[in-house]
Amino acid sequence: MSGWPDLLSTLGRGGPVSGSPVGGGCIANARIAVFADGSEVFVKRTEAPGDMFRREAEGLQALAATGAIPVPAVLAVDDNALVLEKINPARRSPDFSATFGRRLARLHRHAGPACGFAHDNYIGLTPQINQSLGGAWPGSLGEGPAAGDGADWPVFYLERRLGYQAELAARNGHGTDLVALLRRAEPRIRGLLGQAIEPPGLLHGDLWGGNYLADESGQACLIDPAVYYGHREAELAMTRLFGGFDREFYAAYEAEWPLQPGHAERLPLYQLYHLLNHLNLFGRSYYAQCERILKVFAR
Repeated sequence: MSGWPDLLSTLGRGGPVSGSPVGGGCIANARIAVFADGSEVFVKRTEAPGDMFRREAEGLQALAATGAIPVPAVLAVDDNALVLEKINPARRSPDFSATFGRRLARLHRHAGPACGFAHDNYIGLTPQINQSLGGAWPGSLGEGPAAGDGADWPVFYLERRLGYQAELAARNGHGTDLVALLRRAEPRIRGLLGQAIEPPGLLHGDLWGGNYLADESGQACLIDPAVYYGHREAELAMTRLFGGFDREFYAAYEAEWPLQPGHAERLPLYQLYHLLNHLNLFGRSYYAQCERILKVFAR
């Protein structure tokens, strides 16, 4: 992809004088743009217009509004590009993991009026369905009614997360066995999730080792969110799925806000959402893991 998006002209810095590609992304083209005054910004761009960048910007802004954990500032966004503050990675401070764990717990204490979010967004390239079970989102972000009690979580997670992904897997040619297993497992899943009801907290939504970095202060900065309000155990399960978090992180989280009894038994159910998504994104190699988890809860 050549050239720079027209969106950069809205920053009032003139056109970029140089730039460099950023590796590691598989969804969008990413580059650092450098301006004549020496300032730099991070630019994501795609040739396939849609709302993905707007939803990412919305998620970053929701996280930023809590003040719990740093995120890159959103400078500009449209259907084809997203311009963010450039974060200069640095060496982790000695208290990186402990501070990250405490801050994540504080983020999760920012509760929403219901499970879900104001708009659907994306988990990777897969649509993430955030419509609340009550229909329209109850109020504008940051201006809605008091926090919900989270009683809608078991059904929300079954329908909007596991059910959606299992049905998508069937449409993607992976057969209907996973859908059938999920239906058999529903009573047990609903019962297990119902044992730990909490007000729905704000989640990053896709928190693995590749979606944070150490900023100039040596502390964690979150990137690439898939935000929604849900149960914090779902977030922590993702952190344990693909690595990047150490014992100090979990100890600090627990010291700040202990998890409820039974969280270890529920953990594979929360990892299942991301495994199903990987099945849909990357193919059959994730099928056996999904099947194995569902068979345990379908007994």
